[in-house]
Parts: sequence; structure tokens; C-alpha cells
Amino acid sequence: MALSMAELTQQITTLILNPGTRAWERQLLVGAKQRLTPNTTAARELSRLLADLRPLAQRQNLTPAVADFYRQMTGETVLDSHDLVAQHTAPDPSYQERAVFAGGCFWCMVEPFETRPGINAVISGYTGGTVAQPTYDQVISQSTGHVEAVEILFDTRQVTYADLLTVYWQLIDPTDDSGQVNDRGESYRPIIFVNSAAQRQLAEASKQRVIDQRQYQKPIVVAIEPTTTFWPAENYHQQFYRQQPKRYQRLERARQRYLRWQRRWAKWRRK
Repeated sequence: MALSMAELTQQITTLILNPGTRAWERQLLVGAKQRLTPNTTAARELSRLLADLRPLAQRQNLTPAVADFYRQMTGETVLDSHDLVAQHTAPDPSYQERAVFAGGCFWCMVEPFETRPGINAVISGYTGGTVAQPTYDQVISQSTGHVEAVEILFDTRQVTYADLLTVYWQLIDPTDDSGQVNDRGESYRPIIFVNSAAQRQLAEASKQRVIDQRQYQKPIVVAIEPTTTFWPAENYHQQFYRQQPKRYQRLERARQRYLRWQRRWAKWRRK
């Protein structure tokens, strides 16, 4: 991507000031900004910066905003999540409701809901914690009390909250409150967040049905809690299945293998 000196300087400055940028990323960015002088060209310094970031990018070890910058500069598809955030902050029409589910890594929680009729938006984010505007690094440090979750904006004329609960139970291991599949820690706990008495009643009934079906040897430990502030995650995490389809497919296959194995094992134990 061809950038002027002013445009590149502005983007690098924004990343330097971003609280989610790690110290070693910031060091590289500061060095690049200092080299941007009237005697240099933007293209040359951008190429050098991308070369410095490449080893970290290849290991998927850049923070979200820097990862977006790297992918944009190398010509990869980068989702603009401004519309999603706008939908999150906008008031709901009379026919729209919201559901908030935590079920492990939010990367694998979007596509199963978003591709269904009646879904207006699925937003990845953080909820249930004590820190305002948390970053991804803060949440995965397990120090803020947040969990990764999805906020689903749905059209009640086409899909019901009960329908969404049915999908949710198919996506998780309801016996594991220490994480989900390969994602460990309190930020990956499975929780149903309810925002009304009606949602709580439906959530409790759906949980009881899972218990009564006796599909699992271990107790059902999914919590049902009141909705708290939902903070949309960084752009990099929104609609991950579209932005990083190959990586998403690998993660989703591994997740589904585990859940199928678990259900078959439970069925065998019952017999």
C-alpha cells in the first residue's frame, strides 16, 4: 500500500499511543518513526518496519492493532469493525433483542450464530470484569475478571432467544468451568449472561433440560449471570472466521473433534 510520509507517520504514532501495544512493538515503532525524516522515503521505512514485524506476525504474536496494521500494509484483507461497534452502541429497535454468551475463545463463537437467519450482528468482546475498556492482553492475563464473549443482536420476528440457547449448548463443553477445549483460564469460562427475567427463565429451563438429558457424566457447570458492560474487542478479533479463514477452520475442526469425542464418550459411559 502506497502511503505518504504524513500518513505513515500518523499511523505509526497512533500505534505508539495505543495502550494495547506491547513494549517491544512500541520500541520498533518508535525507531521507525525516528527514521522518518525528509531524507528518507515512506516506502523504504515501511518495508524495514514490516521486516522487523514479520517474525512476530508469522507466529501470530502481534497485538491486535499492530496485527491489523501489518496485514493492511502487506495487502491482506482487514475487516473494518466500525459498523459493528456502531450497532453495539445504537438503541435496539422494538423487534431486536440481545443475547450474550461466553463459551471459550470468541473466535469460534461468531460464525455458528452469524450465519443463521434473523441475526443482525455478532460482536466479539469482553464482559463480566472490573476494568473499563479492557485490552485483549489484559483479559488473557486473567487479572480483570472478564471473559471472552459474543453479543448477538437478533430479530425476534425471525429467531427466538430459545433458538439461540439451543445453538449455544451445542458449541461448548458444559462440564468445564476452567476454560473450553484448549483454552484454559477464567477468561474462557462458559457463562450465559441474561438481561431480563424472561431470558433468565429460558436460560434456566434450557440448562435443566441439559441436566435431565444425562448426556454428560460430570455436572453441568455453566453459570447464568446478569449482563454487565460489554466491551467490543479490537478490530482484529471481529468476524475472525472471515478475516483468517484458514486459521479459523483449523481451530474449529479441533474444537468440533473434541466435542464429538466428549459426546461419544458420554454416550458410551451411559450404556
